Amino acid sequence: MENELPPSAGAAAVLWPMPPRTKRGPKPRFSIDGITEAALVIADRDGLAAVTMQSVAEALGTTKMALYRHVPGRTELDALLLDRAIGTCPPLRGEDWRSALDDWASHLHARARQHPWTVELAQRPHLPGPHELGWFEAGLAATTALPLSGGERLDALVLLTGHVFSLMRQESMPHPEATLAAGIADILTVRSEDFPHTAAAFADTSTRDDALRFGLDRILDGIGALVSRRS
Repeated sequence: MENELPPSAGAAAVLWPMPPRTKRGPKPRFSIDGITEAALVIADRDGLAAVTMQSVAEALGTTKMALYRHVPGRTELDALLLDRAIGTCPPLRGEDWRSALDDWASHLHARARQHPWTVELAQRPHLPGPHELGWFEAGLAATTALPLSGGERLDALVLLTGHVFSLMRQESMPHPEATLAAGIADILTVRSEDFPHTAAAFADTSTRDDALRFGLDRILDGIGALVSRRS
């Protein structure tokens, strides 16, 4: 949900297709939805690197050339894959902007955890699809009453997204802070005089592995402070 650039014609066509014309004849064997779903299954099972036009074709029991009639290439397939994985933004709870944005970011984190490879796709230059724009719409709708410009409201969503995706890159292992602490425990014990503050910080387990909540609260505190000044 970052680094947007003007789309290629192919990506625009597959993400935002024109209404189909009524055609007579046999029903096509494959659809864009079916191709995207096959790619998603491969990505979840084997990782993003395993998703190729060839692997998707093999999963569907066909050839790459048959897929090219529906999806021009890997760039377009990635765009479809990202939009399918992100899905629709759930309804946001709360009656104020802060709880709504908190919910927005928490939902985004939960969705990214279902498909961790979406972080890599989302941070590449790409055309946002209907689902991704739906997330923007929901986040922006929650901030309409704030004394912020449209650009500032978009930047607020970028800050939240960046925090979520940054932590997702660290969550390839469960309990990353606890894992790191265990890994360097012996070093900090022997070299505690050289790194006293680091040793003390890692010894405090009261808020370990709570970086998502801490970061969201601080970002929302900052937005709240700006809103207060302007109000």
